[in-house]
Amino acid sequence: MNYRFQNLLGAPYRGGNAVITQNTQLISPVGNRVSVTDLIKSQTLTLPVQSSSNICRLAVSPNGTFLLTVDENNRCLFINLHRHVVLHRVKFKYPVNAIQFSPNGNFIAVGAGKLVQIWRSPGFKKEVFGFELVRTLADCNDKVTALNWSPDSKYLLVGSKDLAARLFYVNEKLKGVQSNKPFLLLGHRDSIVGCFFSVDKRTDRVNKIYTITRDCRIFSWGYSGSDGKLDEIRGEDSEPPSPGTPERDGKGKKRKDFDGKGVDSGEEKWYLHKQKWQLLRKDDFKQAPAKLTACDYHMGLDMVVVGFSNGVFGLYQMPDFVCIHLLSISREKITATSFNDLGNWLMFGCAKLGQLLVWEWRSESYILKQQGHYFDVNCLAYSPDSQLLATGADDNKIKVWTVSSGFCFVTFAEHTNAVTALHFMANNHCLLSASLDGTVRAWDLFRYRNFRTFTTPSSRQFVSLAADQSGEVICAGTLDSFEIFVWSMKTGRLLDILSGHEGPVHGLAFSPTNAILASSSWDKTVRLWDVFEGKGSVEPFPHTHDVLTVVYRPDGKQLACSTLDGQIHFWDPINGDLMYTIEGRRDIAGGRLMTDRRSAANSSSGKCFTTLCYSADGSYILAGGSSKYICMYDVADQVLLRRFQISHNLSLDGVLDFLNSKNMTEAGPVDLIDDDNSDTEEGVDKQTRGKLDYDLPGSMPNRGRPVIRTKCLRIAPTGRSFSAATTEGVLVYSIDESFIFDPSDLDIDVTPEAVDAALNEDQPSRALILSLRLNEDSLIKKCIFAVGPVDIPAVASSIPHRYMQRLIEALAELLESCPHLEFILRWCQELCKSHGSSIQQNSRNLLPSLKSLQKAITRIHQDLADTCSSNEYMLRYLCSVGNKK
Repeated sequence: MNYRFQNLLGAPYRGGNAVITQNTQLISPVGNRVSVTDLIKSQTLTLPVQSSSNICRLAVSPNGTFLLTVDENNRCLFINLHRHVVLHRVKFKYPVNAIQFSPNGNFIAVGAGKLVQIWRSPGFKKEVFGFELVRTLADCNDKVTALNWSPDSKYLLVGSKDLAARLFYVNEKLKGVQSNKPFLLLGHRDSIVGCFFSVDKRTDRVNKIYTITRDCRIFSWGYSGSDGKLDEIRGEDSEPPSPGTPERDGKGKKRKDFDGKGVDSGEEKWYLHKQKWQLLRKDDFKQAPAKLTACDYHMGLDMVVVGFSNGVFGLYQMPDFVCIHLLSISREKITATSFNDLGNWLMFGCAKLGQLLVWEWRSESYILKQQGHYFDVNCLAYSPDSQLLATGADDNKIKVWTVSSGFCFVTFAEHTNAVTALHFMANNHCLLSASLDGTVRAWDLFRYRNFRTFTTPSSRQFVSLAADQSGEVICAGTLDSFEIFVWSMKTGRLLDILSGHEGPVHGLAFSPTNAILASSSWDKTVRLWDVFEGKGSVEPFPHTHDVLTVVYRPDGKQLACSTLDGQIHFWDPINGDLMYTIEGRRDIAGGRLMTDRRSAANSSSGKCFTTLCYSADGSYILAGGSSKYICMYDVADQVLLRRFQISHNLSLDGVLDFLNSKNMTEAGPVDLIDDDNSDTEEGVDKQTRGKLDYDLPGSMPNRGRPVIRTKCLRIAPTGRSFSAATTEGVLVYSIDESFIFDPSDLDIDVTPEAVDAALNEDQPSRALILSLRLNEDSLIKKCIFAVGPVDIPAVASSIPHRYMQRLIEALAELLESCPHLEFILRWCQELCKSHGSSIQQNSRNLLPSLKSLQKAITRIHQDLADTCSSNEYMLRYLCSVGNKK
């Protein structure tokens, strides 16, 4: 039961800015969560931290330790990236459109509305409130759109929607509003998207400023003496004294800047904001009528990368404005772009397509290319070895993910309508899919192709799918004709059409032990069919409401189905008896839509389970549906064990239990009244979830607020994780690996000291049994390694049957991380020899641990095969080179 959130698949990016830190770590917002992708290891991780709504801006400290995220409700989280914990929280008064750490990491500049606030950056020190507001700059006449610090953290360049860029000198200890006026860079015809400092490589001083505007233009600014001749600026009469000039007071003490350090009058005699800046050149990207939507600048290479609303990006060498690359990577607007630290990789994000790209511009090759599903995920399927996860969605695509890395490695797009059901065959290399386009397709995961297509004489819409254990028969249920079609996997021929249901067949499941097919329909019945004998349907199992889904217990001795009234019914498929019923309407109730007129506690209408899934051993069942909760029930006692809340994102509808009455008006909720007439300029567009830009069926138009729900649940065959297809994406939960003391057979003599004593007395069998009774992971592994290779058969045969599951789990974990492969495989072999009969008798209880062991062995086999192949080619090459010499 100790499942914890592990990862989020199916949506690598949804809007906002993304950054590459530590040269190889890509950090991107995904809804109200943050995803971290290792570009070298090709692994992605979603932080177990949730913001209150969708994240729109983020910033990373220069050393890569801290992360700042700001959501649509102006709430900011200060996160330790290494520990994955939230250190501080703060809420800004105005929407944040730009945020950046200073290069020295001491300060944070925040563009909140028209204001620029400078905060002292919190650190590891424990404080009640770590944020300290140091300065507020209130010179902008419209919202701030861009920020950039100078390399010495003493100057701040601010771009605004009022068509001006401002250069601030912030190295003064002044509280409140800035009194010293900034230098204005004027002449722009559209709002500023980016503004950047350029440094002279010979003197390491700022010599130019670049401002990039939304109308596809870049302005280059310089000041007198920017060619490196600073004598004119250092002269005594060049500038009159200003309030920012460091002086000594009457007591001989130096004035201090706002970081507390004294400034010697000999160090700082010239100020950038006091110079006579002038426009050096103005260049056009020539992409009209498209708009410039994202940009970034690399100071070391003096290069600019820009993205446009037509999906084109450009890479330019400055200051001569030489175009290096100009390519189209999408048909939608590019909403994020940035360089990595070395400047050899470019990152691009497209919010509307949910796409992230990392491109190496010198070799013109992809480092990362990930795209999520464009619409909601409808169905999931785990491979038999639990290493792969397939997803199908309303965007007509099927994606196959590697569970351990979180990466999608193949996308199938042959379907012409929504994918509604998926099923992995037992051989682990074949995937079946059903779609509303009237086809069932079989996919080869070796060659990545559609090798067989099953069709019907007349077009039908398929919504359910099942295959028998042998893989010889494929069955699919329809939405429109209420029939079940049966095909042969080998020949692709239509074998039979099963008729009898009077409503859409939304659930199909083959018994794990025989060839009995169970089907559920909206006609309030569950029917059993003997497909091979062709006897047709037995007496149906009647219900009082529409049956939404049906599943078999892994041992085939129980059948579970959910109905529209929120109940889960358990049937004995052999005798046809109703065993018991779980009333789940109150358990799944929670969350209130914006249009609901009653509270979540009193509004249980429409709350029902649309997807069910048994655990690997059949002891508990997971249920999800039109709610923010996933419920876990104990099957034997029919009690609720736990509820998982899939999201706390307030940008989704149905998350809050109580609505604020002040937001209700005579015309309806304030949030649903569309009074925003301005076009969106950056970030993600306010798009709806439907295919043709309308909301989901049955829901009122709500300005694109998707309703939270769970469409599909699947538990991995190993039992160590489960996945849920939700409005937020595919959520993966796994059992927490942290130590939990859970002894299985404890008395006064079972202690860690007794285990050590048995090892010292050279009694490895007794020590291993004591460690299994104590159920402490480190002791079990210690005792396994204490057994000599010669003694393994004797010790393995002495292990009692009740400890077999725990020992197999320990061996599976060792195979994942231990280098002693032959030793562990010898253990597995001897256990199978000694306890083969008992393993077969207790296959139901041992199935999850055996699946975990199979998964580990399969992965090692694949790694060794790849290594051997590469070594073989290397040896051939070396031999051929040696012969030539």
